[in-house]
Amino acid sequence: MAGNEHRYNVTVEWTGNRGTGTSGYRDYGRDYTIHVDGKPDIAGSSDPAFLGDPSRWNPEDLLVASVSACHKLWYLHLCAVAGIRVLSYVDRAEGTMITDAKGGRFSGMVLKPHIVIAAGGDRDKAIALHHDAHDKCFIANSVSFPIGCEPVVEFG
Repeated sequence: MAGNEHRYNVTVEWTGNRGTGTSGYRDYGRDYTIHVDGKPDIAGSSDPAFLGDPSRWNPEDLLVASVSACHKLWYLHLCAVAGIRVLSYVDRAEGTMITDAKGGRFSGMVLKPHIVIAAGGDRDKAIALHHDAHDKCFIANSVSFPIGCEPVVEFG
């Protein structure tokens, strides 16, 4: 049985032309705008290490955020199905990228979610569901680097 296909249409427009285009490595801005119809635009740039604007989202930030958000969405779904009431969820995810002569790549990521569940909930099950959320996460299943998870679950 074939799965369902989902398509995502995103426009990324470079806005960093300072008047001479890419005439030299330091002559152009790394700024861009991410646009999806019906959604707020996202101001992007490269990482400041690569001459980017530190006040804008860079692709590496967005990748870490995507993995974290996907994991969270699956986790909340699985908790709801299991009867575990999540009252709050904050993840301070960390990604590690290495660069070398071939370019760059992420070597790993660690999710560090802090979850508060309703009193009387099954704390052990709440922790175990992170494994299931990882297995189901569309983004985690699409990347080639390891993703760890160090959850903290407390009662509210």
